[in-house]
Amino acid sequence: MSEMADAIRELTQDKGFSLDSVKQTIENTLRAAYKRTFGTADNCIVTFADDMSDVTVASRKTIVDGVYDPVTEIELEDAKQLSEECELGDEIDIIVDPKSFDRSAVSVGKQETHKGLNESFKDKLYNEYKDKVGEIIIGYFQREYNGNIYVDLGKVEGVLPKKYQSPREVYQKNDRIKAFIVDLKRISSGLQLVLSRSDPKFVQSILELEVPEIQDKTVEIKKIVRDAGYRTKIAVATTKEDVDPVGSCVGPKGMRIQNVIRELEGEKIDVLRYSDDPVVFIKNALSPAEVNRVVILDDEKKTALAIVSDEQFSVAIGKNGQNVRLANRLCDWSIDVKTEEQAAELDLTEITTRRAQELFSNNAQVESDEISVIADLPGVNQEVAAKLAEAGYDDIEKFIVAYDGGELDSIEGVTAEELEEVSKIIHSNVEFVEEEEKTEDDSESAPSEENSAEEEEEYFCPECGAKITLDMTHCPSCGVEFEFEEDEE
Repeated sequence: MSEMADAIRELTQDKGFSLDSVKQTIENTLRAAYKRTFGTADNCIVTFADDMSDVTVASRKTIVDGVYDPVTEIELEDAKQLSEECELGDEIDIIVDPKSFDRSAVSVGKQETHKGLNESFKDKLYNEYKDKVGEIIIGYFQREYNGNIYVDLGKVEGVLPKKYQSPREVYQKNDRIKAFIVDLKRISSGLQLVLSRSDPKFVQSILELEVPEIQDKTVEIKKIVRDAGYRTKIAVATTKEDVDPVGSCVGPKGMRIQNVIRELEGEKIDVLRYSDDPVVFIKNALSPAEVNRVVILDDEKKTALAIVSDEQFSVAIGKNGQNVRLANRLCDWSIDVKTEEQAAELDLTEITTRRAQELFSNNAQVESDEISVIADLPGVNQEVAAKLAEAGYDDIEKFIVAYDGGELDSIEGVTAEELEEVSKIIHSNVEFVEEEEKTEDDSESAPSEENSAEEEEEYFCPECGAKITLDMTHCPSCGVEFEFEEDEE
């Protein structure tokens, strides 16, 4: 087998180039040298042997009587010497020895070969790595230049820009580096992978490798926010009630989360439970601080007040405001943290009263054309609904009255948490409206009826919906503080 075949085998087997790309590169090389020698490559014919052991170059010429262009034409008499059967107007291929090409032509051919193989190599690498963006890759520290770290990844080079590095980390020659692929860039030598160790998705990818429950979709990562090198907050939820999403991520004796922390060189990580209820989620998001209560200031603007003890204030704020800042990003709420003493100086009565009016109307009752049976509510636990029906509390209005009055604690087989969940579902799905119907007689005796209505007027806690009275200063159910003011006409 010829040197040609050996070279082709090396390129296809050892270097990983496709046979078609190698053939195309060789053909382009020979055509470039041919053009450099003869001024055109339009009549250059390149043919490969079936076993790729040889390649021939030929000039395709037209047989004429009187040559005008010797590069593309040949006299009939000269053609007859090559083939007796040729005639005027026929085309004939005349073998050309590549060794006859001049030196400049050979140099041009080599340049074309290098360029063609380089482009083919880049395309091959790009196709191999284009689907790896968003994955973890491991390499070794190679060098540092202008703050950027260059990583040896084997076939390709990786670059860890300074802006994507963690301030905790320092590397030495040949140190192992695990990083997240964020982008690909074509460079003169091939392909360069842009890496990151500061991206929140880097933490997510590591956690997914450590926690089987995330891999099988039992536990879901709702959101991750990060101040690289200092603290990361991770909100998790579960699709199964019997699974603790936080415990799954932390692992037995904290082993799983410790492996992640070790990879991040000691960066603090808060794993907390996600909740659709902003009050609960904000409390969780301010972890490790213990929050006494959360007051929603404005639902539309998403502003809230978190009230903590004096001892927990600095923990909730965090160093340079880091903890509350990350909590804001995690919840997408603007959270203001106050101590109990600072909160006492604020007038929260108007806020709590307004929210109570938004949640419930006086003498509220369910409209007749809306859902009235607990079992029909979307998302309700049907086993709990059945037990409530057995106890005579399948009617929504009757359930609310009994729940607010604390009359449901003794129902067998139903926990306080399950009752609370039913109450939340009711207030999320059932519309409460104010009864405004009056008869003519009612309007005539309006003064006495109004006095009666004032005597029978009911109030409800703005936070949990529990029934309250005018002489209360704290909710007996959730403990929220409030006070009542009389309207001045």
